[in-house]
Amino acid sequence: MPWYRVVLSVVCPPLAVIDKGAKPLLLTLVLTVLGWVPGIVCALVYSSYPTKSAAF
Repeated sequence: MPWYRVVLSVVCPPLAVIDKGAKPLLLTLVLTVLGWVPGIVCALVYSSYPTKSAAF
């Protein structure tokens, strides 16, 4: 995982998962509103997964 993802996960967790899709983004946003630490953990977990790319 690149260092900038870790920094984004701590500073603004929803921005760290914005390229992962709507479901991870909404989950991270809700968890960040409910508590900062759960949002950070969720962002770090989703950021560690590779991005799904469309196969042509």
